[in-house]
Amino acid sequence: MEAREARKLLEQVASGDVTVDQALARFQTAPFSDLGYAKVDHHRALAQGVSEVIYGEGKTAGQILGICRSMESAGQKRVLITRLDSQKAQALSPDLDLEYFELPRVGLIGGMPQPDGAGYVAVACAGTSDLYAAEEAALTAEALGSRVLRLYDVGVAGIHRLLAHSDEIARARAVVAVAGMEGALPSVVAGLASCPVIAVPTSVGYGASFGGVAALLAMLNSCASGISVVNIDNGFGAGYLASMIDHIGVVE
Repeated sequence: MEAREARKLLEQVASGDVTVDQALARFQTAPFSDLGYAKVDHHRALAQGVSEVIYGEGKTAGQILGICRSMESAGQKRVLITRLDSQKAQALSPDLDLEYFELPRVGLIGGMPQPDGAGYVAVACAGTSDLYAAEEAALTAEALGSRVLRLYDVGVAGIHRLLAHSDEIARARAVVAVAGMEGALPSVVAGLASCPVIAVPTSVGYGASFGGVAALLAMLNSCASGISVVNIDNGFGAGYLASMIDHIGVVE
């Protein structure tokens, strides 16, 4: 049950349209469904404001379908699936109204919501090779109700490309900065932004980048203030956090 649904139910009790016993029965619905291979959390939206998201990697198409059906039966209208490869997406399509985004390997059921954040989230991506992580962040934030401004191929190798967007960065509620190689982009962005900057190191780069470890360490050692760093290639985590920041102060 989502927070808005719970509020509406309580308002119906207050108005007399729903009895206390009927409301109690709704709240007493099991907080999770045990499918054997997964325990699907149906009350996460009440606790955290966002329903459970499915991590598709390592799960079979059948397991993902079962989890989606369980969420649907509990009243969840929108389901986000990350790290979903194209073969599983194709297998799920006959049974689910699935929109699939191939580059970031993200699936979405229920469509994008109307933005309801306080402003917008900017996603700045250093290079075209980093787009898979940037798009995972952008789509996650959009699925959670944020308006997203995409600033792509604005790496420090041609810093004038980034500086051309200084005003847009300054007005953002949060900025996700995605970079591989030496991972310098978040430090420069943080020098332009008055909002939190969420740094995403990617596994893009030559041998000494060590699969993103060099970028990760550079971001953790940034001299700029106001930067938080997520794990290598974790666009989802960055988009989730950025959307939370965008919704601070927004009344449900």
